[in-house]
Amino acid sequence: MPHQHDHPHDQPGGHNEHHDHSFDHAHHHHDHGKPSSQKRLLLALIITGGFGIIELIGGVMTGSLALISDAGHMFTDTAALLLALIANIIGQRPANTANSYGYARAEVIGALINSLAMIALVVWIVVEAVSRLLAPQPINGMGVMIIAVIGLVVNIISAWQLSHDHDNMNSRAAMIHVLGDLLGSVAAITAGAVIYFTGWQAIDPILSVVVSMLILRSTWNLLRQATHVLMEGVPQHLNLEEIGNALAAEKGVVQVNDLHIWNISGGKVALSAHIVIEKPETWPLQLQHINHMLGEHYDIQHITLQATWFSIRPTRSIPIRRIPH
Repeated sequence: MPHQHDHPHDQPGGHNEHHDHSFDHAHHHHDHGKPSSQKRLLLALIITGGFGIIELIGGVMTGSLALISDAGHMFTDTAALLLALIANIIGQRPANTANSYGYARAEVIGALINSLAMIALVVWIVVEAVSRLLAPQPINGMGVMIIAVIGLVVNIISAWQLSHDHDNMNSRAAMIHVLGDLLGSVAAITAGAVIYFTGWQAIDPILSVVVSMLILRSTWNLLRQATHVLMEGVPQHLNLEEIGNALAAEKGVVQVNDLHIWNISGGKVALSAHIVIEKPETWPLQLQHINHMLGEHYDIQHITLQATWFSIRPTRSIPIRRIPH
């Protein structure tokens, strides 16, 4: 049985020049916008890290767990931003013989590490909050409010910077850190106000736990997404069976086998499949049409298809498999 292995950018007649141009273009598209992302990450890192030190000192001086936990968020934010910046730089490196897909998945690894770090922080805050409830400590409500308000402004600035990179998974991981810290600042302001006006000290550790649970939910979702990408799972916005049926419904396609769809990075989808066709001479045009369909309807651009055909024209007795395995 003859075989033919085609790349999504191959054209009828196998023009290698067009193939090379398309390959380069794909890499240029991947790198678009990276310098601006790095500048935003660096600015957010400097702002967050600098104020984290101030907030930690203020938390110790006022005795506020909400403020100390917010400072802890600040430091994990700083680490997350640093990791995001490093992953952003590494992700720009071009593909080579050792890493044929390049280094785009560095952003996914960074998101995974950031998520695990945030979960560890949440556990620490909960343990410390329970300890504070059992053994209350005096807290300076006014001092907490003043420092937390400044922290809120800092976090808003950092969040605004990172909001421009919503398509980058690692930047989104850092964004979750910053948003969690923003919630921490709001909680610290609330705790400081309640303590200042009512003297109820328990509000400080209680709000720390509430904010931590909100952060945990977002972090858990990101952790699942990063793990799904690393496990080569089908992107959550795509349906494997639907795409398999769409391929099988193409004119001249007899069978679709070994269909695989996965994320190379957070926003770059790849597909590979084995397709049985009726006539080899129709394959070049079929390939063009299939690539257009996958790109237009499912935004899949990195496509590798292997076509085979029967030496004898198939009869109706040969089953058509529409669901890939």
